[in-house]
Amino acid sequence: MKSSSQESAFEELRYYAGRWQVILHDGAMVVIAWFLAYWFRFNLDTIPQPFLDQAIAILPLVVLIHMAMSLGFSVPRGAWRFTSAPDISAIVKSVFFATAVVAIAIFLATRLEAVPRSVFPLHSVLLIGLLITNRLLYRAYHARAGRGGFGKRVLVIGAGVAGDMLVRDLRNSNPVLYEPIAYLDDDPDKKGRHIQGLRVVGACSALPKVAQELRIDLVLLAIPSVATQDMRRIVDYCEEAQVAYRTLPKVQEILDGTARSRDLRPVALDDLLGREPVSLDITLISSGLTGKRVLITGAGGSIGSELCRQVVQLNPAALILLEQNEYNLYRIAHEIENKHPDIVLHARLGDVCDEPGVKSVFNQYLPNVVFHAAAYKHVPSLEGQIRAAVRNNVVGTDVVARVSCETDCEKFVLISTDKAVNPTSIMGATKRMAEILVQARNARSEVAFITVRFGNVLGSAGSVVPLFEKQIAEGGPVTVTHPDVTRFFMTISEACQLIMQACVQGKGSETFVLDMGEPIKISYLAKQLIRMAGLIPGQDIEIVYTGLREGEKLVEELFHNEEKLEKTLHDQISLAESRALNSDSVVNAVRLLTSNIQQSDTDGIEQIMKELVPEYMQRNLVEDTGSARVISFSR
Repeated sequence: MKSSSQESAFEELRYYAGRWQVILHDGAMVVIAWFLAYWFRFNLDTIPQPFLDQAIAILPLVVLIHMAMSLGFSVPRGAWRFTSAPDISAIVKSVFFATAVVAIAIFLATRLEAVPRSVFPLHSVLLIGLLITNRLLYRAYHARAGRGGFGKRVLVIGAGVAGDMLVRDLRNSNPVLYEPIAYLDDDPDKKGRHIQGLRVVGACSALPKVAQELRIDLVLLAIPSVATQDMRRIVDYCEEAQVAYRTLPKVQEILDGTARSRDLRPVALDDLLGREPVSLDITLISSGLTGKRVLITGAGGSIGSELCRQVVQLNPAALILLEQNEYNLYRIAHEIENKHPDIVLHARLGDVCDEPGVKSVFNQYLPNVVFHAAAYKHVPSLEGQIRAAVRNNVVGTDVVARVSCETDCEKFVLISTDKAVNPTSIMGATKRMAEILVQARNARSEVAFITVRFGNVLGSAGSVVPLFEKQIAEGGPVTVTHPDVTRFFMTISEACQLIMQACVQGKGSETFVLDMGEPIKISYLAKQLIRMAGLIPGQDIEIVYTGLREGEKLVEELFHNEEKLEKTLHDQISLAESRALNSDSVVNAVRLLTSNIQQSDTDGIEQIMKELVPEYMQRNLVEDTGSARVISFSR
């Protein structure tokens, strides 16, 4: 029976037998370099006969030693199509050591009789050149052959490590779809340098000019750690040059630290939001939610369903879903059951305004933590529907809050909105009422009532982004209410992560405000979506300004003037000190509100709303003067 070492040696021999063409080539190069060394030694003239005879006599020894060293350094194992620095290093080491052994062996055998000493260094230099040059030529030939013609001419932004790795990968791809032409980098020390044979031709500001001069088809952003403002600036240069662009993922998304062409993706809206990526204290979040029974109202909505996905990863004791839309409940429950078959999941159809139904869910499953995401949120739809808005957003919150107190829940998290600050819409006023309500409940119970407030969420149901995408797909026009209207944006995933972070930080009565970055013009958002679809705003797709709708603001706010802001343990969460209130008065007002809703007394509902939210300003469009509208407000 063969030993493992014998089997290994046999496998090695069989492998090298399959590489006989490479071994034969390298042996031939040893011979050619040997005679070229003599020829150079004698000034490219005829080699004297005694020296030629001696060169021929000792040639077998030279070839044998060089091939032995080549095998020892695994030179034949290198794939010629992917020749790189490690392969070149192996060749240099092999030739260096072989030359030393050859010189010693010949000295011992012949005392260097008729063997000029200069032959040895000449031979090594020539042999290294031949071995490396042939491999690089082979690699270049196959790189070009794999293209089927040249690929798109590419300008790489970023001459750092990521740019270097990306260019290597582009050249090794088969077929090669992209042909790197040059780099741009804002580091002045890199200008004029050559990396992977490509020159750094200037700073990013030169992009429009360089793209035209070099006939660039595509710009690749190889800057995984780029700041948002720089990403916006580069995207603006690309749009000025009217050239397509792609980017590598953010540095925290490249798990193995390697930049590859397959990682390239279109620039997404969240790349341009003006906010640093969320970084969580996973240990803190896990300590607050792992092993807890967590209930999420509105579990089938945009925020609710993403909360479900993130909470379930923290191994809660049970996850309870409460949702009034049957299909939305089925969809999120089915997703969680498929991805997390071991989770204890309870999916219940129900309306947060149905007190007996809510009590039944709480008494059966006894949740420790409640995320209250159920709400009506569409501003124009709720204008003129004050009863439905107040019933769902205020009375529904009161029902879930009261039942939470009765069943010894530990924490109740209300998910609010920036529209609750100085509201001009019924939706905003109802969310502010909900904030006041949970603050009042916190003063009357052991449950820690916490409010989390943030702005618009990209991609949420009914948000502006899906609407714009639909309008672009239909050929336009894209409708924007006002050229100067701005909103705060963040992704659903980021919003939910920060909601959980605020939940475990909160002790009760806090209003946490999430860092939304800089507000973004909706018109800018529309133009970016059109460009990301490969179209030109105003040319391929028109943008039409329709005027602010009833209840809408030009600019949203995250804080009220009377709310004193404080820092928290998390850099992206601020604490807005709650305004003073009389909890008994608030609870009594909500009771009266419930009665008015049952009687459909809209005047009474509106009166209580104005008492609870005195800063509520009802917006009325009274005059249209061309592109500008004159707006008045009434209490």
